[in-house]
Amino acid sequence: MHLLYLIFVYLYLAAIKIASLFNTKAKKWCDGRKNIFEKLQSALSSDTSSKIWFHCASLGEFEQGRPIIEKLKKQNPNTKIVLTFFSPSGYEIRKNYEGVDYIFYLPLDTIGVASKFLQIVNPKAVFFVKYEFWFGYLNQLKIRNIPTYLVSGIFRENQHFFKSYGAWFRMQLMAFTHFYLQDKNSEKLLNTIGFKNTTVSGDTRFDRVFEISKVVQSTKILDAFCANKAVFIAGSTWAEDEKIIVSAIDMLKQYKLIIAPHEIDEKHIDAIIQSFGSKTSIVRYSQLTDNSSDALNAHVLIIDNIGMLSSLYQYGTIAYVGGGFGKGIHNVLEPATFGLPIIIGPNYKKFAEAVDLIGIGAAFSIHSDSEFNAVLNNLAVDSARESAASISKKYVQSKIGATEIILASVQLNQ
Repeated sequence: MHLLYLIFVYLYLAAIKIASLFNTKAKKWCDGRKNIFEKLQSALSSDTSSKIWFHCASLGEFEQGRPIIEKLKKQNPNTKIVLTFFSPSGYEIRKNYEGVDYIFYLPLDTIGVASKFLQIVNPKAVFFVKYEFWFGYLNQLKIRNIPTYLVSGIFRENQHFFKSYGAWFRMQLMAFTHFYLQDKNSEKLLNTIGFKNTTVSGDTRFDRVFEISKVVQSTKILDAFCANKAVFIAGSTWAEDEKIIVSAIDMLKQYKLIIAPHEIDEKHIDAIIQSFGSKTSIVRYSQLTDNSSDALNAHVLIIDNIGMLSSLYQYGTIAYVGGGFGKGIHNVLEPATFGLPIIIGPNYKKFAEAVDLIGIGAAFSIHSDSEFNAVLNNLAVDSARESAASISKKYVQSKIGATEIILASVQLNQ
């Protein structure tokens, strides 16, 4: 199995290198790992401080790990934190994040590479977020007896660990000192294969979004654009989501409409603008200024930058969260913490918080234009909208506290 795993790793590397010839994201993946050990040596070789290593696959996992990182750093100001990402969508957006001391791409996962990485970083503890299981790194962490924690972990019955052929995969889990899990089902699954070092701590994303809601600041431009009107915010949208929204533009006339697409390349932004045709007035965020009255009076605002979405929801009346017509929905907790009713596409069942929110009447799943219109009609009734909004906000508040549970029991040698 180890040989097959190595073959997979190198085939993946070859595929990424080929893709990098014509794909920007793949090119960043490759370029970010060039001379990675020279970068590590240059940054860390003379730093004798104790270090903690956090690894996140991408931006979503980083947001889950962030509350732990920031609280741990506050509690241990002399400890350096090394943060790694697998994906460019995490690294490129957070490469200047000031809450840690060092940020790198994760080098390729082989035992030799992992050994070299750990020799340079020399962490006293390691945190993997959600479901990062890299055989080479876990193997070397186990050999070195370095405390290793999975935080906001989640497991599903269809994963390799729980199959009859899963013995080799289960070996990876032996490296973890403790599993801090999102739900009881994950704990039960781990218990069935002999792992009792578990705690159901919940999902640290609740702590993160709740913290955002407490410190979020308004901006003059958005204050002027929204102007105390009802606001419909469509966040992390893809083309299929945008088609749904465009189809209902007449019903959305009563709202100021803000669209923050998942991809903000010029081709996609132009496609969104063209899809509306002459049905409404549109402005891009980059075109707004404090006194651009024509722009501020536009009906639709397209967010053509990254990093604003979580704070945009403070202006919302209703939220639409994209991705549900593709691989899966994006973050529904960000609008929920601001007390917004939430509309999503049909692909949401892998996301416990979405299932919960739908079950309690705070979120609504749609499959078509007609279902979208029906939900909009329902939420146009003040009592229905206000009820969903209240339930949404209370749900988030009831789930905070995972960070405290984790850091209260993690043992870190000073």
